[in-house]
Order: sequence, then C-alpha cells, then structure tokens
Amino acid sequence: MNGGVNGVALTVFIIFFLAVTVMGFLAARWRRSETESLDEWGLGGRSFGTWITWFLLGGDLYTAYTFVAVPAAIYAAGASGFFAVPYTILVYPLIFTFLPRLWSVSHKHGYVTTSDFVRGRFGSKGLSLAVAITGILATMPYIALQLVGIQAVLDVMGVGGGENTNWFIKDLPLLIAFGVLAAYTYSSGLRAPALIAFVKDTLIYIVIAVAIIYIPIKLGGFDDIFAAAGKKFEQINPATDKPVGALAPGSAGTWTYATLALGSALALFMYPHSITATLSSKSRNVIRRNTTILPLYSLMLGLLALLGFMAIAAGIKVQNGQLAIPQLFEDMFPDWFTGVAFAAIGIGALVPAAIMSIAAANLFTRNIYKDFIKPDATPAQETKVSKLVSLLVKVGALAFVLTMDKTVAINFQLLGGIWILQTFPALVGGLFTRWFHRWALLAGWAVGMVYGTVAAWGVASPTQKHFGGSSAEIPGIGEIGYIGMTAIVLNVIVTVVLTFVLKAMKAPDGIDETSPSDYTADAGDKGVQVELPTVGAGSGH
Repeated sequence: MNGGVNGVALTVFIIFFLAVTVMGFLAARWRRSETESLDEWGLGGRSFGTWITWFLLGGDLYTAYTFVAVPAAIYAAGASGFFAVPYTILVYPLIFTFLPRLWSVSHKHGYVTTSDFVRGRFGSKGLSLAVAITGILATMPYIALQLVGIQAVLDVMGVGGGENTNWFIKDLPLLIAFGVLAAYTYSSGLRAPALIAFVKDTLIYIVIAVAIIYIPIKLGGFDDIFAAAGKKFEQINPATDKPVGALAPGSAGTWTYATLALGSALALFMYPHSITATLSSKSRNVIRRNTTILPLYSLMLGLLALLGFMAIAAGIKVQNGQLAIPQLFEDMFPDWFTGVAFAAIGIGALVPAAIMSIAAANLFTRNIYKDFIKPDATPAQETKVSKLVSLLVKVGALAFVLTMDKTVAINFQLLGGIWILQTFPALVGGLFTRWFHRWALLAGWAVGMVYGTVAAWGVASPTQKHFGGSSAEIPGIGEIGYIGMTAIVLNVIVTVVLTFVLKAMKAPDGIDETSPSDYTADAGDKGVQVELPTVGAGSGH
C-alpha cells in the first residue's frame, strides 16, 4: 500500500461527500407532506414511480457488498465468490411472483413492514414480533458491511490510521461519516437515500465503464489477468495443504456454491430494507416493471466481480482483502479519478445503510413499540420513535464493525441471510396460502434461528474463533453448504409437521384480516394483471 494521504483523491471524495450530505438534508423538503407519519418519513409517502423506485432499489440492493465484499472474496479465493452473480439472476423471477401481491395487500391495509402483514394475515402478535426481531437483527451486520466499505476507502486514502494507531483516532473518519449518515437519515427519512441514489448509481456506472476498459488495457488484457489469477490460486495453503483458491469452482465446492447462491436469492427480498423500498412505490405495476429492468444491475455486478482478478494481476498485496479494490483503484487510476471511484464506493455504502436503518426502525416502532409498549401511539409519536431507533440501529452496526473480523466482510451479509431466511415461510408462504398454522410457523422459525445461530457461531476462521464463516457441514450428509439453507429446510419441516398436528388437534387459529381481492388490487396503473391463485385465503381458512 502507498504511504501518506492521497490529497487529490481525498479532496474529490470530500467534495462528493459534502454534495450528497447537502442533498440528504434538502431531501426533507422533496415531495414533503404536511402530515408527519411513518408513511411519509419511512416510506416517502408511498409515492415513488418507476425510475425513482429503480434507483432506490438499485441503491438499496447493490451496495458496498457489490463494490468491496464480492471482489474481495474473488481476490482471496477465486471463482467461488461469483455465487453472487447467479443469485442476483435467480432473485428477480422469484420476486416477480410475490412482491406485487405484498404491495397490494400492504397498500390496502396500510402495512408499513412485513411484520404488519404477518400479524394481519395470521392474527398473531407473537409471530409478528419474531419477524420484527429477526429483521432488526439481520439488518445490523448488513449495515456493518456498508461501514466496512467506507472504512476501506478511508484507509487506502491514508486517513483511516494505521493498525497501531489509537482506536479512536483510527476510526475517527468512520465515526464522522457515521454521524453525517445518522443526521440526514433522522432529518429526511427515506427521501434522502432516494434522492442520493441518483448520484450514487451514476458514479458507479461511470467507474465500472472506465475500470472494465482502462484497467485491462494497462494490465495487458484479460488473458494476462486470468493467467495471473490462475497462477496465484495454484499455490498451496500450508494450513490446509490445499490450493488457496480456484479460477473455476471444483466439484468439491459445487454444493457450497449452489446453496450460497440459492440461499442468498431467497433471502434478499426478505430483508426489511428491500421491502421498505418496495412499499414506497406508488403502484404494483411499478414493482413489476422494476423486476424486469433491475437485472441490469446483475450485469454490473458480474463486471465488478472481475476486479478481484484484476487486483491479483496488478500485484495488489493487502492483509485485509476489503482493501484490495480501493488499492487497485489508487494504483491504476489518476488521482482525481481515484477520488471519483472512492466517492462511488462511499456513497454506494451510505445509501443502503440509510435505507436499512430506516427499515429496522420501522419494524421496532410498528411491531414492538406500538404492539406491546404504547398501542395508542399517534402517527407523530411513531415517527419520532422511528427516528430515534434509526440512530440506535446504526450504533449496533458500528459494534459489528469494531468487534468482528473484517478480512472477509462478505460473511456479514451471509450471517444476516441465515437469520432473515427464517421469515420466508411466514412472509412468502402467507402471501399465497393460509394453510400454515401460526404456532407451527413460530416453532419452525425458532428451530431455524437456533440451529442457524449455533452453527454459524461454531465456524472458526484463521482470524476469528466464532462467526468466522457462513458455511458448514450438513448434519447426516457431510456436504459443506450454506448454513442458512440447512436452517430453512429444518424450519419448513417443523412448520409443515406441526401444522398437520395442530390442525388435527383443532388448535385455535388466528383471524385473517385480509381477503383474496386484497392481493390483486392496484390503486395506481391499470392494465391486465396475471396472478397466481391464492390458496386458502380469507378469514378462518
């Protein structure tokens, strides 16, 4: 790594950072309503059209995970890190089937969170509470991943301090960025990241277009890049007596690769921030259009992933893999464009971190504070509590950053995926059928959460005793797979078996406040709507 502060890059970075900070505060006046409510602060008034939603969802889903963690995984281990590319391809056909239904029923009943829907569908505050707690818990490591991306950029620019620096001085720039993020999120709610997302995505596309053409030319072309990566991955790791990675996944890693891709695809739109961005749309057809154009970001992700191989070919040597891509940019680009690239990464982390903290705060306010602490809370009180909790969620994420191993930061996202996957049967299952019993869903959730947490806790890495990874041997089978997929299989088995048992015992079921027509209604665009049939919808079925 280069020594000292890159003054030019830092200046450009600060200019962009100040610009989006101003935009974040000004966003409070953008499409502002006179009423103060969670619909306004936490969902932008449910008024966003196709293009705003596209940029918001893109800013929400393609994050520091995309720009830092995925290329870093490929830099460290090779093509196994490419699981992120097929999973973003798998996810859009999946969400096309259920997100429009969720939007319709949420719009009809005023649901702000997934827990609102679960409570209304199954008549269970306990199940709603479980989904809310899971959403908040799973969001914290995901926000932490965004802060890791900001920290990586600051470290490479030379303003993050060295490893032997006092912890407060070392992390002071990150704390400042964290404080700015917290301030404009508190002030402007979802409108801030929605407005900043335009700048973020424009910068990212510019940087990708330049990087994918300029860097290979400087390195002698893709033949030389892949040759250098292949040579590195042939080296033997003394600790395991196996190659350090692979240019293409071997047969031994097929199951791990497949389960990581499928599990991540199933988990992505379970996260509260994904749903928050979805519910901010003004019509169900906006959601359907977005599922057809969002795959453009998957193309971007595939190109970004190749930066991991480019870092190897460029001779980048870093102890912390998250620094590989920022260091590649500093070494290969002119200083002024390095600042632009660093701004793309930094802003690309701020936008989703803001949305995530808002989503987690909405869960606390609607499904913990209002359901169990102050049922008569006014809309203004709900908004005030949500603003305060959005700050606390960021503090929890900061704790992940400061205490956990950041050398393989992609595990932050995968750890959150293990937890959030356990809400899949209640949320997606509930959108299509009322057959599952509420107590069975709660029991299945508990089994999946306990197994997933214990299994993930038991995975060690060379630098961390616990939570060192997200893949483990499947009990009774022996294959190494994503812990989240094993946990969700156990969850579904328990849910189905107990549903049969509880129905046979005629255990009391909750009251369903929704009706079949709620899942197809559209208050916005008109047009032919093709829907999957609703199974067992309606109260008491």
